[in-house]
Amino acid sequence: MKNLKPMLFTTLKGYSKEQFIKDIVAGIIVAIIALPLSIALALASGVSPEKGIYTAIIAGFVISFLGGSTVQISGPTAAFATIVAGVVAKNGLDGLAVATVMAGIILVLMGIFKFGKLIKFIPYPIATGFTAGIAVTILIGQLKDFFGVTYAQGVSPIETTEKLAAFFESIGTFNWAAMLVGLVSLAVLIVWPMIPKVQVIPASLIAVIVGILMVQFLPLSVNTIGDLYTISNKLPAFQMPNVSFDLVKTVLPDAFTIAVLAAIESLLSCVVADSMTNTRHRSNMELVAQGAGNIASALFGGIPATGAIARTAANIKNGGRTPISGIVHAIVLLLILVVLMPYASLIPMPTIAAILFIVAYNMCQWRPFVKLVKTAPKSDIAILVLTFVFTVVFDLVVAIGVGLVVACLLLIKRLSGSASVDSWKYIDDENDPDSINLRKVSKQIKVYEVSGPLFFGVAEKLAQIESEDETKCIILRMRSVPSLDITAMNELESLYEKCKEKGIILILSHVNEQPMKVMKKAGFTDKIGADNFCSHIDEAITHAEKIVK
Repeated sequence: MKNLKPMLFTTLKGYSKEQFIKDIVAGIIVAIIALPLSIALALASGVSPEKGIYTAIIAGFVISFLGGSTVQISGPTAAFATIVAGVVAKNGLDGLAVATVMAGIILVLMGIFKFGKLIKFIPYPIATGFTAGIAVTILIGQLKDFFGVTYAQGVSPIETTEKLAAFFESIGTFNWAAMLVGLVSLAVLIVWPMIPKVQVIPASLIAVIVGILMVQFLPLSVNTIGDLYTISNKLPAFQMPNVSFDLVKTVLPDAFTIAVLAAIESLLSCVVADSMTNTRHRSNMELVAQGAGNIASALFGGIPATGAIARTAANIKNGGRTPISGIVHAIVLLLILVVLMPYASLIPMPTIAAILFIVAYNMCQWRPFVKLVKTAPKSDIAILVLTFVFTVVFDLVVAIGVGLVVACLLLIKRLSGSASVDSWKYIDDENDPDSINLRKVSKQIKVYEVSGPLFFGVAEKLAQIESEDETKCIILRMRSVPSLDITAMNELESLYEKCKEKGIILILSHVNEQPMKVMKKAGFTDKIGADNFCSHIDEAITHAEKIVK
């Protein structure tokens, strides 16, 4: 049960006034960082600006309160932008809410059933590929606003390729004033962090202020958030989505994608945080918290949330060491929502696009991508490129599915190469107590060395076992078989039946624990007889020689 205990209750033991002050300061700074990002990510996700704030408030509070990390900051992230935009375009806000609630339930179940450690089995090329793909989709999605392009009436592209095609078709409507605001905002975002002693003020906030001043005081015709969206500073309110069985079926794949992505992102953020604070997170509790946070976010008008690496790092760098800083961050955002949200209507759309360009650049992982292409085996490069291309051309659901299928097939191929069924080989190793060097075995006894996991990908290798007319016993030496699945078990039973027809006795030597459990459950041990299971090769040979005589 310790692994399902929120970290908040652990850190409050011995909590000091000094740390409380540091947590408050860190929470305020992170809230200022989260404000423009939450608005920008909401717009990139195809929803109104305040929904990004709702997510940071509701999910941020719940996940910090229940989370398995001491410093995790959660909220809307760029990883979900393309998924959310696709769900909203196809199934509306009700579809998004249902998908997010379902994803939350999946995450809670993953935590309860201790799936926290299983996330590490997502191959690195897949994670790198879809992260880079998401970055490209975000960048393409913001070209329209950055250059002030206007689409023709009725043109509302959803897929990334459609957005790119629509952008080039409408390039004639390019607005130089929008590009000027975008370029200045982009320059601020790049240069500001390089200036010493001012990093405490987020570059995105400065870019927003500069963008607003340019549009308000210069003769520039540029769209602002208020020109395209209705801004609300209402408090988050409970909203029960309209649920139907057809809608659940439709958004189920998206729910699984959101859940898997939330798990990967949040646990990755926890690992980064652990390395910065020399602590250890509780992965299963974090999954439960992420699930609860996403359910709450969806029911109060928000969008999917997960751990945000950049905001978590900012929390740590500014002194946050307990979940109190995450709770403070949510409360400060709530106050900002009520007081300052109406002013968000003044933010120029090219500034939002510039912020998302930087977000895309920071998450694209181009250095690891290039390194993989240069150094990884061809099979891993294929997985990387496939996942990247499918993310950009199709969507994340297809990309992750294809990536995992290809990775599994390649894994099966590799494992099948490691498994072997060979007739007895004589070795010369005095240090090996099981060495069979110079042993004499009757020609009526055939010994096969079986190595590697026996599963469906290699089960047919058991069919390679041959007998001769004079063979009376076949010994399978299985000391190097760690596991056995039902397909291989079925092949083993077929081998037994063939031996039985020819009057050959099948003997198994040194069967490990997991294969033995499978054999017992399948009734194979009763069929072959307990006497024909030997713990050591010497015992098996002696037993076979008695049968032959």
